[in-house]
Amino acid sequence: MRIDILTLFPEMFAGPFDHSIAKRAIEKKLVNIIIHNIRDFAQDKHRTVDDYPYGGGAGMVLKPEPIFRAVDTIRTGELAPCVILLTPQGRLFNQKIAGELTGYSHLVLICGHYEGIDERVRENLVDDEISIGDYILSGGEIAAMVMVDAIIRLLPGAIGSEASVNEDSFSGGLLKYPQYTRPAVYRGLSVPEVLLSGNHEAIAQWRREQSLLRTLKRHPELLNKVSLSEAEKAFIQSVQKGYTSGNDGEPRGWKGYDGNGC
Repeated sequence: MRIDILTLFPEMFAGPFDHSIAKRAIEKKLVNIIIHNIRDFAQDKHRTVDDYPYGGGAGMVLKPEPIFRAVDTIRTGELAPCVILLTPQGRLFNQKIAGELTGYSHLVLICGHYEGIDERVRENLVDDEISIGDYILSGGEIAAMVMVDAIIRLLPGAIGSEASVNEDSFSGGLLKYPQYTRPAVYRGLSVPEVLLSGNHEAIAQWRREQSLLRTLKRHPELLNKVSLSEAEKAFIQSVQKGYTSGNDGEPRGWKGYDGNGC
């Protein structure tokens, strides 16, 4: 996969992809990340990339010419890249979208900045618009880093264990179950006995139930988007019946199940 990132601040990307999974994926040639300074595609001596908005208003707007030239230069005549604008107005990024984007061999990410970007870029150059959350950042650079990291770790070979990727939170639509490691007892706090039993079937059932419980507590809306067995639906209903609500509306009794927090 090739990922081109268009930004006004290329120095911000010195570091995030030089470590951990991203670094290994680059070394394995699973992904090629190329950072472009949008100012390099401006044609005046001042390398101007922004201007005042027509009609008045606060702030500056990114000009269309440098961005169009940058994308024209990046296109090589091969399969057309998917051009994505990082903007608060885009669809909300999630694990499903990260998986979708791994299906492209070439992505171009445009990092928005200032008060926005000329609408002609949005309407005539961009294939998709993505936001990483309902809040405002100074620019699209951090959003691009988040997206690229999420995409890279889904590339085959980027992570040693495929099972690890498949069991991540949101990968199956649910939050991940609790994890424990040695020692079995620390400061009087014990690891659940089922995890020490060696009974893989019981462990798998415990983990599934814990994922259901954690999702029910923290992101109950996700339960409407996943396929659940009749037994799992009955399990959730039985758990819900045993809960009472506090003054803040937060369900009580979450630690009563199997002696464990969820």
